[in-house]
Amino acid sequence: MKSQDLLPNDTYHLSIDRLVRLCKACADPQRMAILRVLKNNSFGVLELSTILDCRQSGVSHHLKVLVQAELITHHREGNSIFYRRAVIPQTHPLRAVIQGLFNNLDQLPLEEKNQQGVDMIRAQRAESSQAFFARHADRFNEQQVLIAEYGQYARVAADAVHGLHFESKNTAIEIGPGEGVFLAELAPQFSTIFAVDNSQQMLDRAQAFAQANQLNNVEFIHGEAQQALERGVQADCVVMNMVLHHVPSPAELFITIGKLLKPEGHLVVCDLCRHDQSWVRDNCGDLWLGFASEDFSEWAHNAQLETGESLYLGLRNGFQIQVRCFRKQSKPNESSIT
Repeated sequence: MKSQDLLPNDTYHLSIDRLVRLCKACADPQRMAILRVLKNNSFGVLELSTILDCRQSGVSHHLKVLVQAELITHHREGNSIFYRRAVIPQTHPLRAVIQGLFNNLDQLPLEEKNQQGVDMIRAQRAESSQAFFARHADRFNEQQVLIAEYGQYARVAADAVHGLHFESKNTAIEIGPGEGVFLAELAPQFSTIFAVDNSQQMLDRAQAFAQANQLNNVEFIHGEAQQALERGVQADCVVMNMVLHHVPSPAELFITIGKLLKPEGHLVVCDLCRHDQSWVRDNCGDLWLGFASEDFSEWAHNAQLETGESLYLGLRNGFQIQVRCFRKQSKPNESSIT
């Protein structure tokens, strides 16, 4: 029996076409470099041109081929388009081939010049965010209320943390504590809390709040979550409230959080659903226009986190907030990309 007899004629030819496009996409080292760079990142055309030291027209051509091969996908952020690896559905006839390609690529170290380019783009994004909060630290609430008032999401996030029933000797991390108000929700429930922020101005305000409210079990770390990891911090719970849309590389942050969490530890993240209100970039310092729920689920899976409870809050100004809970798996998931 011939192989094509196993499939309806149209399905057979469709599968062959997909395989041809996939093989074509894989037959160029520059396209493989793009896929490697997009392991845990999302970049625009100009950013990729910088990272790869390649003309924009050349990068655009390679991206078109990769999209046609269903290896990458894209989404719009205001006036910019960002590219990322595609999530391959279980029903895709070439899922095993594509997943094997990704897994093999990820075993290869990123070329030094490409890594330098990625680091430069990440630093530029971080600098933009830090500069915004340095300028507006004394107007944090005024800026935040343009999108959502603290009370509109904090109670739900606090209930999510309290519902996990941590023991009194557990450790928590809050990434991006803002002015520190949510630390008061965490302080009675955990023996030690680490507040991590890359803005010294905001960290100073959070520390002042903690001192004024006698929150004596809070330690402050200036920097990224990676600094907490390098200090050997391990947590039973990590919390992020309206922080992720300011982060240069959200997917990489999920990976770091997965390493910070103890087995069976929990992540509670509250952030915006994807939207098209691009004015928030200038007015609120946002790097990303929210996130699709599938983004969180994919990033969590790659960080060895299982998806838990989810809640979505609609606001009158058109924004929607998602409160998501994830739990670190006790055993590694072999299909995850880390």
